[in-house]
Amino acid sequence: MLKNTFFILFVGSFLMISCDYKEKEKSLTKREKQLLEKEKIFAKKESEYQALIKMRDSIFSKKDSVVIAAWPSGISGPWNGKVICTESNCSDYAVGDQRTDTWEFDSDSTQLVTKIVNNNNLVRLYSGKYENNEIRLSFKTDSTAKKSVEMNVLLNDISSNKIKGTRTVTADNGCTARFSVELVRSTK
Repeated sequence: MLKNTFFILFVGSFLMISCDYKEKEKSLTKREKQLLEKEKIFAKKESEYQALIKMRDSIFSKKDSVVIAAWPSGISGPWNGKVICTESNCSDYAVGDQRTDTWEFDSDSTQLVTKIVNNNNLVRLYSGKYENNEIRLSFKTDSTAKKSVEMNVLLNDISSNKIKGTRTVTADNGCTARFSVELVRSTK
């Protein structure tokens, strides 16, 4: 009987120990899964951090190389403009038509622009380029406009108080109109 009691105690303790191991194994498996999940989250954050570092570095490197566009001081500012139609096969424009506006040579942070203002209302905004003592302005309606129009201005006779050149207007129906442009420095 003593042998049987020993045997029962031995088997019982073995079963109790083995149950405890199963609980510990379950606990370890659960902790491993939690640890793997935390590692994945950390890896994702590390990846985002590295991407932010690269973006910061690229911004700092570009900051030194960014050139803010500006018109030369002799051109920048307001000008009184007179535009006369000299040639047209468009129904919207007749030869001899005249228009007077204020042309403001300005820039935003990325490009040169010229604003055409009439009675304090913005009529048109041209994007501009200044190269080889020539001013090139361009405007094109966007794809949602009912009528597609493209305007190009070439101002190549530039002095301190007068700028002259031509404007060409092309519409989607194939018509073209040409205008002479004369700008005089505004005294305002």
